[in-house]
Amino acid sequence: MKVKVIPVLEDNYMYLVIEEHTREAVAVDVAVPKRLLEIVGREGVSLTTVLTTHHHWDHARGNVELARLWPGLAVLGADERICALTRRLTHGEELRFGAIHVRCLLTPGHTSGHMSYFLWEDECPDPPALFSGDALSVAGCGPRLEGTAQQMYRSLAKTLGILPPETKVFCGHEHTLANLEFAQKVEPCNDHVRAKLSWAKKRDEDDVPTVPSTLGEELLYNPFLRVAEESVRKFTGKVAPAEVLEALCRERASFEHAAEPLQPQARALLALQWGLLSTPDRSEPRVDPPWGQVAHPSSPDP
Repeated sequence: MKVKVIPVLEDNYMYLVIEEHTREAVAVDVAVPKRLLEIVGREGVSLTTVLTTHHHWDHARGNVELARLWPGLAVLGADERICALTRRLTHGEELRFGAIHVRCLLTPGHTSGHMSYFLWEDECPDPPALFSGDALSVAGCGPRLEGTAQQMYRSLAKTLGILPPETKVFCGHEHTLANLEFAQKVEPCNDHVRAKLSWAKKRDEDDVPTVPSTLGEELLYNPFLRVAEESVRKFTGKVAPAEVLEALCRERASFEHAAEPLQPQARALLALQWGLLSTPDRSEPRVDPPWGQVAHPSSPDP
């Protein structure tokens, strides 16, 4: 299993997962379809399926155009609001692409229909992979926009948090630096946070992606996975896990606002990304925004 990490838009990631024996490929969260197809052509693979984590504009906006350009494509997800959806998935459902197994994990919180995807290959020494969209990111998670704090806690702690610690986490955004700065505010004495923040600053200076992390690492420095830790409880003043998580979400929102107050144009863009505003009329001409270079931490493209 080969994962191509493709930075797009301002800070999004989409992914191309390649089954190296059959050369079948699966895309995750298609935001810029023409960029994806460049990579498909360069890799010489057969794209069969799109896995969409949730319906927000910056994760699903490319589905319609991609389906038009690539007839017969399956577009899968758990939410009927996903563009060009061909089949709705259910929690625990398993898919198969050559030797690659996919377990579909419903992870509500950011949205009610958010699906994360856990991939592995039998009898393969490589670790499994989790494509977590906005449910879980490096040292953080997406804001809770739908559902309850209890649902979000179950998604993080009971659904994702119990996966094998060696699982590689491929998230939907490059928010690592800001996430770790907040994590340091929550746990100023956490050496794992301090070390990861130093590492992330270097990656940022070199303009290199910080994905993937591993789940085992996330449990050491991600405050949203550490709600049972005394240091995190003390920061929030709460004890019950869901209440700790809710308080962390409020504190994170305040932290973001204090760090960088949003201008009206930025607020509108954020609302689009979060699905709070409608997307542009699809009949109107659209120009894709600039994209970053394709990169993979272990095997960067030239």
